[in-house]
Amino acid sequence: MSAQSTLSSRCLTAQSIVSQFPKVRRTPYGGTLRAILRIAIVILQWVCCTSVFAGPVYTYGGEFNLRIPADPNSSKGLMYDAIVNIPDHFTIYDLDVGIGLTHSNVFDLKIFLESPSGTKVCLNMYDVGEYFAGEDYIDTIFDDEADIPIEMAEPQFTGNFKPKEPLAAFDGEDTYGLWRLQIYDAYYADTGSLDNFNIIVTILEPATAVLLIFGVGLAMILRPRR
Repeated sequence: MSAQSTLSSRCLTAQSIVSQFPKVRRTPYGGTLRAILRIAIVILQWVCCTSVFAGPVYTYGGEFNLRIPADPNSSKGLMYDAIVNIPDHFTIYDLDVGIGLTHSNVFDLKIFLESPSGTKVCLNMYDVGEYFAGEDYIDTIFDDEADIPIEMAEPQFTGNFKPKEPLAAFDGEDTYGLWRLQIYDAYYADTGSLDNFNIIVTILEPATAVLLIFGVGLAMILRPRR
């Protein structure tokens, strides 16, 4: 779910509540309560349509010791998948990926993340014309909101960088299940190992539902009595 679609949903929620205002305006409770209702609905609409309700952040993963590539007799090929099992059911609002690896030339690497539902995103893949010699990923975080694309970063790639493909592809998915980090060493001569891998998930705070209940509650309390 993108931030834009989330904001649009909240605006529609707010507008549906505001549309009830004329129906509850005339009440036997007097001008004070009508004024409170008017102020509350204005605040509700402003909050719904301008705020980003990002909720708690959860990190899943840990340390690994996986050779790149897996075959000890080769310097080219696939690493065994690094698997993180997320036991929680959350709807993803935003997702970042943290990686630490040792490799004598990270230009060789093609890195993918696959979700339990089968969505696959390429975190990094260099073109031949972008060749450079550089080692390791040290505290590297793939983050859609980062300013610098990973292909423009410099060794040892410490910090936040925009992935090759957007991690927003996972937005709205359920976190539950097996997440797979897949690394392919595309060229001979250099090898390495994956040291750590973390999935950093921001979930959507259920503020829209709370505000909806708040608005409907006000409408019920101040509805005219017959």
